[in-house]
Amino acid sequence: MRLKNILIVVEDIEKSKQFYHDLFGLDTILEQEGNLMLTEGLVLQEKKIWKEALSKEVIPNNNACALYFEETDLDRLLQKLEHSYPSVQYVNQLETFSWGQKMVRFYDPDGNLIEVRTPIV
Repeated sequence: MRLKNILIVVEDIEKSKQFYHDLFGLDTILEQEGNLMLTEGLVLQEKKIWKEALSKEVIPNNNACALYFEETDLDRLLQKLEHSYPSVQYVNQLETFSWGQKMVRFYDPDGNLIEVRTPIV
């Protein structure tokens, strides 16, 4: 058995598709009835479908997990984020660790936590 994809719940699938494309370069692989599969194994599902399947409310900003990305030019990514998505909510501003790695955490438009670090060299 192997892990195939990571699915996150979103309110507006088109808005989220644009967000993940703009910032991380993820492209659409498959789109069908409220589900959108992107490159790198990320799946977006409309909130109403998730709620119907679980009969439970979606809890944004719950900090139970994070999507983890690596980016060599974190400063460029943050400039793009602040220019294109000025209302982004940060969890941690840009930090630099003693070993030189940089990290930032923020929420996507639906409250899914994202962590981005520079690769460890």
